[in-house]
Parts: sequence; C-alpha cells; structure tokens
Amino acid sequence: MSETMENTDANVAPSNVHIEVNGRTATVTLDRPPVNVLDLEMIGELDRIFGALALEAEISAVVVRGATPKAFSAGVAVQDHTPDKVDEMLHKLHGAIRKLRDLDAVTIAAVSGHCLGGGMEVALGCDWVVADETARFSQPEIKLGCYPPVAAALYPQIVGAARTLELLISGRTLDIDEAEKLGFVTFRALEGKLDAKLAQVLGSIDEQSAAVVRLTKRAVRMGRDLPFTEALDATERLYLDELCHTEDMAEGLQAFLDKRAPSWRHR
Repeated sequence: MSETMENTDANVAPSNVHIEVNGRTATVTLDRPPVNVLDLEMIGELDRIFGALALEAEISAVVVRGATPKAFSAGVAVQDHTPDKVDEMLHKLHGAIRKLRDLDAVTIAAVSGHCLGGGMEVALGCDWVVADETARFSQPEIKLGCYPPVAAALYPQIVGAARTLELLISGRTLDIDEAEKLGFVTFRALEGKLDAKLAQVLGSIDEQSAAVVRLTKRAVRMGRDLPFTEALDATERLYLDELCHTEDMAEGLQAFLDKRAPSWRHR
C-alpha cells in the first residue's frame, strides 16, 4: 500500500474512515457510531482514499462497508446542508463518488442495516451491492425540502426515470426484497451471513488475472458512459492496444491449448 493511502502522523486524531489492504482487495470502512453519518471530514477522507486507490495498480477489488451490522451509512449530516456548508459538502461528496465510479478495480458496497441518503448514493456508486436481509434503502431528502443529486443522475440508469422520481418524491424505504427486485442489490445474503457472501464474491474476482479484471472494468465503464458505437470503438482499442500486450492474456490462451489451469502473473 502506498504512503498516500496511509496516515503516518501519530499526532493526527483517529479517522472515522479506515482503509485496509489484504492481498488484492482494499476495504474502506465507515466507522462513526451509531449509524455512520457522513460529516465533511469523513467525506473528505473518502475523496482522498478513492483518489489514492486509483494509483494502486495491484488492487482488483475495493469494498466499502460500515463498521457494524447496524448501518452502512444513514447519510450526510443534516448540519452540513446549511447554506454556509452545502456547496462544500456537495462538491466533496460528488467528487468522492466520481472517483469511486472511475476506479479500475471492481467496487463493492457491503450493506447491512440502514443505507440512507448520501450513504445510499455512495453504495449505488459502487459496481455491485452485496446486502443482507437487514438492509434498508431510502432517499429521504424530500422530507427535508431537498433532493439527492447523485440519485437523480444515477438511478434512472438502473430503474428508469419514472421509478426514480417515485422513490425520490415519496422518500419511502425499500426492504431487501424490493431493492433486489429493482436491481439496487446485486448479491443477497441471509441475515448474519454478509461476510460469507462477500468472501464468495471476492473469491470470484481473485480467481482471475488482476490486470484483466481491471481492463474489463475499464471496458464496461466505456459501455456505461458512451453511446454504443463510440463505446465499441473504445473497447476494441483497449483490447488491441492494452489487453493483447498483457502477459496474462498470452498465459490464458497458452494454458487453454496446454489443457491446464492458467498461472496468472497479474500483469
């Protein structure tokens, strides 16, 4: 892990956001009891960590989670929506989520308990959401006389404009069944089994070449962000200019011809 991801100053107060790297997986933990409300300091830490993770070429998966089963995050502090702070809050939060969505590593939100407001926007900013049966999702901003910009921009791609509008105007809470049905949840776990399901999901990533996983994520991001014709041109160039020059593509093809399991070098 590079120094940009670590706080080496012993005099700095403990952070409410922790980063741990285990193999090719980085885990970012929100730790502000009781429900991980995001204040400006935490949002700034997320922005810094996601920016640093973009430089970590060996990382193939990034997990974002809450420290306890009670909550992923109950959202951004109401106190940071006041006129003197709201501009800074939105700038930092949206910057952090942009960096999260632009990571080449596969990003996974591990959700149990409350996942509300800006917390839900962070979770849905990830590629996959792994949630257990205690998870509850909501964008309740309408009840405070405002709306969530990330949700308004992102959710129509997942559930369509009409359903997004209904969710944002009602501010209602989704249980795991409806969240899964709508496509907000990618993998479902039984209550108390979130870590086991997460380990299974991460195992499916660890089996592959880290270099090819990251290139695949970049290709899918092109499909997400560009019209089809432009996206196909871009993914073809990525395939020819970068994928074909990796050691692991050559290894994968040779292993198939040799009728053996590939031995990835992750480059």
